Amino acid sequence: MLATLVGEPFHAPGWVYEEKYDGIRILAYKEGSKVTLFSRNDKNRSESFPAIARTIRALRPTTLLLDGEVVALDRHKISSFQLLQRGIGRARYAVFDCLYVNGRDLRQEALSIRRAELERSVRESHGLMLSRRLSANGLAAFRVSKQRGYEGLVAKRLESVYVEGRSRDWLKVKVNQEDEFIIVGYTEPSGSREYFGALLLGAYENGKLRYVGKVGTGFTREILASLYRKFQWRKRKQPTVEDFPRIRHAAFISPKLVAQVSYTEWTKDGKLRHPVFLGLRDDKDPKEVVSPRAK
Repeated sequence: MLATLVGEPFHAPGWVYEEKYDGIRILAYKEGSKVTLFSRNDKNRSESFPAIARTIRALRPTTLLLDGEVVALDRHKISSFQLLQRGIGRARYAVFDCLYVNGRDLRQEALSIRRAELERSVRESHGLMLSRRLSANGLAAFRVSKQRGYEGLVAKRLESVYVEGRSRDWLKVKVNQEDEFIIVGYTEPSGSREYFGALLLGAYENGKLRYVGKVGTGFTREILASLYRKFQWRKRKQPTVEDFPRIRHAAFISPKLVAQVSYTEWTKDGKLRHPVFLGLRDDKDPKEVVSPRAK
């Protein structure tokens, strides 16, 4: 179940407001002693997060299906995709829904019932945490998110059933500007920089891949080298974006890699202002990367 982005915070009766996490969305299946962790694009991530799998295996229910986000928390207890990507800090599973427990399918039950079952089935530990409810008032919850530096909040209707796909029963409001973009090329390095200078980015808009700017900060030497290796077997002679500007010493790649990028705002001509690279997303299909301006 995916949340729909809305532009402004709101308050309405019958809704709850949770922290929006900056991590990797994971469904966790427990069948007896077997635990499997799947990402949104059906990649098995059990070997990536073995400690989380072990913690779920120790939970009391025999069968269990949980929905949540694997996160890494900084010293202020704020989730950071960049920390998770670089393997800094302990990965934790922030669980916000329970879809199946001990032979009972909960997807057609109200969120209020699913949450109660979640709280009965999951005990918090170093590897597991329940999603944080911020405030009973949506506007106050947004203020809390902003004050604490969270990515945003997710508002959920308490009577909503669980549906596969995007829904307006779950709504997300962002505090920080952070989105996924497709890497469509890169520039040559200059000065002391090695491997490449900046990533060239695109996103789909009305079915067409559009250029949205470049990002040249947020890289370590190891990340530069790792990305450059990935680029070599994806090289192509022509750009894949519709409106690519004339950039000297630009190299182009197939639009298969998705980058997580933070930024301050959009320029008048539709480019990212002050972007920072946070990491690669192997759990997102490039075809799903739609420009936030088009949503």
